[in-house]
Amino acid sequence: MFADFDDAAAYIRDNNICMIDLKFADLWGRWRHVTLPATQFSPRLMRDGLGFDGSSVGLKSVKAGDMVTVPDLSTGFLDPFWEVPTLSFIGYTLEADTKRVFFRDPRNIARRAEEHLRETGIADESRWGPEFEFYVFDTVAFENEINRSGYRVESAEADWLSNEGGHGHYIPLHGGYHAIPPRDALYQLRTRMTTILEAMAVPVKYHHHEVGGPGQCEIETPMMRGAVATGDMIMKVKYATKMVAHAAGKTTSFMPKPLFGEAGNGMHFHQQLFKEGKNLFYDPNGYGNLSQDGLYYIGGLLSHSPAILAFTNPSTNSYRRLVPGYEAPANAFFSLGNRSAAVRIPKYADQPETARFEFRPPDATGNGYLMIAAQLMAGIDGIRNKIDPTEHGFGPIDENIFGWTPEQLRRIKPLPSSLKEALDALAEDDAFLRVGDVFDDELIADWIDHKMNEEYYAVRNRPHPYEMKLYFGV
Repeated sequence: MFADFDDAAAYIRDNNICMIDLKFADLWGRWRHVTLPATQFSPRLMRDGLGFDGSSVGLKSVKAGDMVTVPDLSTGFLDPFWEVPTLSFIGYTLEADTKRVFFRDPRNIARRAEEHLRETGIADESRWGPEFEFYVFDTVAFENEINRSGYRVESAEADWLSNEGGHGHYIPLHGGYHAIPPRDALYQLRTRMTTILEAMAVPVKYHHHEVGGPGQCEIETPMMRGAVATGDMIMKVKYATKMVAHAAGKTTSFMPKPLFGEAGNGMHFHQQLFKEGKNLFYDPNGYGNLSQDGLYYIGGLLSHSPAILAFTNPSTNSYRRLVPGYEAPANAFFSLGNRSAAVRIPKYADQPETARFEFRPPDATGNGYLMIAAQLMAGIDGIRNKIDPTEHGFGPIDENIFGWTPEQLRRIKPLPSSLKEALDALAEDDAFLRVGDVFDDELIADWIDHKMNEEYYAVRNRPHPYEMKLYFGV
């Protein structure tokens, strides 16, 4: 939004801005923030930054936790949710003593991944189009005590309310795709989300009701230029959708599988590489109008997919979505138009500017910057090492695999079926991430340790409510 400090200072003065809000991502992908009066916006802030404890947000150890955040002036936007005029910036995370950009800052990792892309000479720009699927519920309650555990969500659209009397326009199981009002009770809410996102400089292609009957929504954005800009956009979308729902007395969840037996929430990533303005993935004579480099990129994504999922699907709940029988992929193959494939090539993306593919396993429980960096590094590895997806057994498969025999299915390589499998795969296959000093050993080790001990084992070691039904009376 701003080219330099003077430009930003003039805007603050001319628009009577009262507060400056600095937002930055912790290691796990949640925004944190710190707020200061606009009178404190000064050249000193740009030079020295604002201090915080990096150990509290997963970025550093306690013994050396001091860090600072400095506003990235290009990211400024008027925050629409504050009562007083507030200008928000996404911050760079710096070392407190040297004022150098912190190596493990998630934004910095995404930046280095794109710099590595340019250094290889393969391309000078990546473009990304994440799809945002989420549920909007009226209420949510959950508890996890030593003697009781459970959760409950409610939605005015849900078919489970049909016998209680009411408006009668309920959406049946799996019946929500492109539902129209009055069944689609959330169209006004999504429109408010869209108008606010566009005011925050996030373009929106469209919004609609998704497959999930009890309140599943989708907002899709156009292809975004650059890994860091796309990561910033992911953070803005999650922030805006949650805040708009909260203001309306509802709640938004990007949790991959909040409802048993209903559609899950993914965050598919459409991807392209450009060089000197030319889409490197386009070839009118290639499979799905894709070039050989595009296929090599797919080969890299699929061959490294078990490790990639440790970043793109880093929750225990992620693997309740990646099960057979739904549109979410459970196997590593590519296809033209097949929504059960891990990599889908849209049939309508057949022009020089639009040719692309989407990686369908990811969900929104990850850190957007790290998700993008991991996918890009895998694609680069595929191109540099000419990993042909067909030669490596990844397809293409243009059939409905749900009708295949067990013997046929054994020919397809499965994706990880648990967070532990993905983390074990990352521990075995991380060299492609460390090329060009994009990821480092310490971050990968810390990621695996936290996700394994604080999440995977924490869930595994607790009795599940359904186990009471299965085993209490044995």
